Amino acid sequence: MSLPLIITVSIIAIFLANTLYQRLRFKLPPGPRAWPVVGNLYDIKPVRFRCYTEWAQAYGPIISVWFGSTLNVIVSNSELAREVLKEHDQQLADRHRSRSAAKFSRDGQDLIWADYGPHYVKVRKVCTLELFSPKRLEALRPIREDEVTAMVESIFIDCTNPESKGKSLLVRKYLGAVAFNNITRLAFGKRFVNSEGIMDEQGQEFKAIVANGLKLGASLAMAEHIPWLRWMFPLEEESFAKHGARRDRLTRAIMEEHTLARQKSGGVKQHFVDALLTLQDKYDLSEDTIIGLLWDMITAGMDTTAISVEWAMAELIRSPRVQQKAQEELDRVIGFGRVMSETDFSSLPYLQSVAKEALRLHPPTPLMLPHRANANVKIGGYDIPKGSNVHVNVWAVARDPAVWKDPEEFRPERFLEEDVDMKGHDFRLLPFGAGRRVCPGAQLGINLVTSMLGHLLHHFTWTPAEGVKPEEIDMFENPGLVAYMRAPLQAMANPRLPSHLYSRVAVDI
Repeated sequence: MSLPLIITVSIIAIFLANTLYQRLRFKLPPGPRAWPVVGNLYDIKPVRFRCYTEWAQAYGPIISVWFGSTLNVIVSNSELAREVLKEHDQQLADRHRSRSAAKFSRDGQDLIWADYGPHYVKVRKVCTLELFSPKRLEALRPIREDEVTAMVESIFIDCTNPESKGKSLLVRKYLGAVAFNNITRLAFGKRFVNSEGIMDEQGQEFKAIVANGLKLGASLAMAEHIPWLRWMFPLEEESFAKHGARRDRLTRAIMEEHTLARQKSGGVKQHFVDALLTLQDKYDLSEDTIIGLLWDMITAGMDTTAISVEWAMAELIRSPRVQQKAQEELDRVIGFGRVMSETDFSSLPYLQSVAKEALRLHPPTPLMLPHRANANVKIGGYDIPKGSNVHVNVWAVARDPAVWKDPEEFRPERFLEEDVDMKGHDFRLLPFGAGRRVCPGAQLGINLVTSMLGHLLHHFTWTPAEGVKPEEIDMFENPGLVAYMRAPLQAMANPRLPSHLYSRVAVDI
């Protein structure tokens, strides 16, 4: 027998022995039959959360799915989500890091990819008490309102252009611009795009770094789950090193600009980069941690907001009744002589319910990032061995017919009938997670989504693209960690306010 064959047979035998040992020693959750070596990797459909929801209907609300030799447990109802995120939160608070995530985060020196421990507690405290405090969010409100009014102005110019008459708008284009400009201004204090829509050199470098990071992160999928295959798919150390150096070079340049500006003026601005540099000594933050936190904010905040609003607009176009009801509330509270502000939210309960209902049906991250068990634990009566990954299927939890009436229906009124928290206290609705790893920027996300929806509805009436019926809008998702619409939304926008209310309210802070 040749040496390669002996090695292959030995590896398969070791895998089978390990799998058998796990199944005999532990009472694992049920699930689809796993194949030798690859597990269930070839059984998983591209849109994973829908696939897991189908399997949950067949095997129950807690299932085992094998990614190669790694056990992944998926829970799909609110009771089990509570067990994972509250009752056994500490044992399940670590984070599984792929090789690419480990490289990008300097082995968890940030927040998103850090294991639970002293470092995580420290940077979490920085985020909660400093970066996302109510005081800072209020201080940065003019930036958010500037970018939302810039979006309104851009839509108005395009939809009233005589050459565009009868043409639909690509909604994602406008939402993406808000998300991009908002997060770069909050994090870096820089608007990379000028009023003519031209991106500067730093902005182009920033976008190139983001695109390259996505490309590198997607290049290692199979070998991540089958460790003994990694020799065939080695980590491209040089590519990752170049990417990291490029990212750090841009970030350090921006940090130095802010340090010099602060020394010159003697004042401290509210942007995240200024806050972190000012707090560096107080919290003993390394440069790697500051850079990691800034890029965490960008990663978490750039796509998710635009995704949430695009789904909400699709639902509103499919449901003219809801759109009209939201507009009636806006007309009654705001009127036709001014534009909406975040300070109006408390007087707009139906608008808030529209945002909440959109996040229920279409959480931007339908599967929470996996929590890794740091000890053996029981969930739903089943054993979860140390080292397993546990995923909460947020999408399935929010559509569970056992706890939601007419779960597939877009009906914001349900949140006027019952106040359901969506920042981690009610396990039926978890768009921002819960427990020790709940998203610290949840309130920022809620404010921006609600503001964008309010302005879009107050300024325009929205209808489907010409020749498309509301019910024909494609409501399926693209595969991926975040749930983009499979077919980008095309829609017609018709202005409904006096023309002087469509100008951008620009601020420079």
